[in-house]
Amino acid sequence: MSATVGKRPVSEGGVVRRRRVVGAGVLLVGLVVAGAVSLAVGARGLSPGEVWFGLFAASGPTPGADQRLTEIALIVQTVRTPRTVLAVVAGVALGVSGALIQGYTRNPIADTGLLGVNSGASFAVVSVILLFGFSNPYQYVWFAFLGAAVAGVIVFGLASLGRGSGSPLTLALTGQGVTVFLAAMTIAVSLSDQASMNALRFWNAGTVAGVGFDVIWPVAGFVAAGLVLALSTLPTINLLNLGDDVARGLGVSIARSRTVGIVAITLLAGATTAACGPIAFLGLMVAHVARYLTGPDYRWLVPYAGLLGALVLLFCDIAGRVVTRPGELQAGVVVALVGAPFFAVLVWRGKFKKA
Repeated sequence: MSATVGKRPVSEGGVVRRRRVVGAGVLLVGLVVAGAVSLAVGARGLSPGEVWFGLFAASGPTPGADQRLTEIALIVQTVRTPRTVLAVVAGVALGVSGALIQGYTRNPIADTGLLGVNSGASFAVVSVILLFGFSNPYQYVWFAFLGAAVAGVIVFGLASLGRGSGSPLTLALTGQGVTVFLAAMTIAVSLSDQASMNALRFWNAGTVAGVGFDVIWPVAGFVAAGLVLALSTLPTINLLNLGDDVARGLGVSIARSRTVGIVAITLLAGATTAACGPIAFLGLMVAHVARYLTGPDYRWLVPYAGLLGALVLLFCDIAGRVVTRPGELQAGVVVALVGAPFFAVLVWRGKFKKA
């Protein structure tokens, strides 16, 4: 099959590739626009000129400087820029990890919670607050990442034992069992300590606000490592989705491939959950939208899911600031409010495709 552009015939594969490239470009432009809006919108609205000034003005108070301009610089540099950067980093990580977990488990309703990442991080947060009296997110964010990583290792380790080891079904069942156990332990700990309960209530809402670059840069490092691993496995995921027997016959090491994939998912979802709290549903939703736009080829599906994740999370964070101004609604809450009906419509229209 071929199409004709001018006088030159173009193959159907070339048309599809061009459409995918154009779509990725549109998403990148949308992401840039959403980032600019994120810098301008808040309890105090800023004009494009004020945002531009705030980005490049000298940080910190300057003797004799205009008080209004100093406040604009502080708002842009210390509040909105870190918030925007974290939303992009977290959105990319959650989108990519959501697509990966669906690909590795061949489960169209899988998300990162399937590996116990969210419940592991939550349990770690309430535990260190109870044991050490931590009250600042900067103090317990790394324990949250450690808890997420340990939960992922436990799930994968248990799923690799016995008959059916490493299969998508075994991984899903093991992950669900560990998730339920850790969720029960989290509730038990939080009910026994008021400080743990208060911290968990705020952290569980899922937000990209209130985190500085001292946390964002290390988190971005873990996310970057996870993305490198994820991108290296994309051709293998395509083969795994043909079935384990077919993939093995084509020379794929099933155990090694799944191990690399689980490490990548744990790095991406664990670091993001530690910094933002559990933002449910985002990875699940954008993975299906990406599959609808690109088809089942994970070499395109995963990058699309990352771009969509960043765009959706930025949009939801902006919406949370606008709807309840001068207050704010956490991004995780808005993701659930927007994502659930959208996903329901997607299913109703028959666009719910198998991973």
